[in-house]
Amino acid sequence: MSSEIRLKKLRGSGGYIMANVTDQQQQKGNLGGPDLFLASIGRLDSEKISKYFCNTCEKEYENSPKIEYENPNEVVSENLTLVEKGQYICTTCGSVLAEYREFQKPDEQRGVGSAKPISTDQDTLLPPPTDETPLTMPDFSQTGTETPVSSQTQPIATTFSSISGMVVYDENAKRVGTAKQVGVDSSQKIVLVVTNNEGNDVTIPWDKISKVGEIVLLGTSTGTASQSGQCSSCNFVNKAGSKFCEQCGTTL
Repeated sequence: MSSEIRLKKLRGSGGYIMANVTDQQQQKGNLGGPDLFLASIGRLDSEKISKYFCNTCEKEYENSPKIEYENPNEVVSENLTLVEKGQYICTTCGSVLAEYREFQKPDEQRGVGSAKPISTDQDTLLPPPTDETPLTMPDFSQTGTETPVSSQTQPIATTFSSISGMVVYDENAKRVGTAKQVGVDSSQKIVLVVTNNEGNDVTIPWDKISKVGEIVLLGTSTGTASQSGQCSSCNFVNKAGSKFCEQCGTTL
């Protein structure tokens, strides 16, 4: 494989950077579209970055943004460890240009097992009273499929650390939002709860998820038709009669 280094634009949710990257890094950043993404590449040496653009400042800066990272070495599922997570941050306004997570399999010959639930304080996660049926966690401990649950069960008190916080992109490589938690909706179907770019929580049917790795990549859902006004691309629920998605502009 060629190790030639090229200057490329690498996109993030809050801007982009211009950096010299290898062919291997380009392949990691390619999600199938024309753009390359920082979330898939991970941490780059600041010396490799020549300039960056901040969406908040609406301005391009010379040199590298600030790069902050930590090494939690957290076991997020069987044979999968979160070894590093970090952010690219604008040195002027402090906005996050991009986030990344690097995972590692201790045993490369084995697959990845079930995600590890994190126990949390129930009182801190209870939402305000609502008439909607609360989401409940599926049980993957026995067969890898969800166990039917009562609609009267308590709201979610655990999350899957292997997917929570990951950046979610659609099949067109557009950022949808950030994964929040996995749950079961009122029809007993597994869904991924995502905080979209507007800060609102939306649910995405699990069968619409194409790949889960360093990011969550959506594909075309194989399930039943979505509710009226729901965008097939980003899952945003639009007003009845809308011809275009208010979130991503896709034709409805």
